[in-house]
Amino acid sequence: VQLQASGGGLVQAGDSLRLSCAASQGTFSTYNMGWFRQAPGKEREFVGLITRDTGSTVYANSVKGRFTISRDNAKNTVYLQMNSLKPEDTAVYYCAAGSLLTRESRRYDYWGQGTLVTVSS
Repeated sequence: VQLQASGGGLVQAGDSLRLSCAASQGTFSTYNMGWFRQAPGKEREFVGLITRDTGSTVYANSVKGRFTISRDNAKNTVYLQMNSLKPEDTAVYYCAAGSLLTRESRRYDYWGQGTLVTVSS
């Protein structure tokens, strides 16, 4: 499956932004989808995931209550709604698809190219 992330940009602290990740050439509905981010000089970190079957979600503590992941299997797309953005949310955001239900980035099979989110104070 090929993944294409989009929707990043420059926003101010407190603003909202929605990222999208469109999948092609695969059976999107069979994959658990994860969102990760990587800030400059830091390791890639888990943001959240959504399961392939029930659409249940899991979030990192740092974004819980501010970020929401959803998916539309008919459109082969997963979304990351980000509210109350903070400067520390600045990072390149990646979507990933995998068969396992995990927070570990190395266990995901397919990755999008990343989209940059910059939050100014």
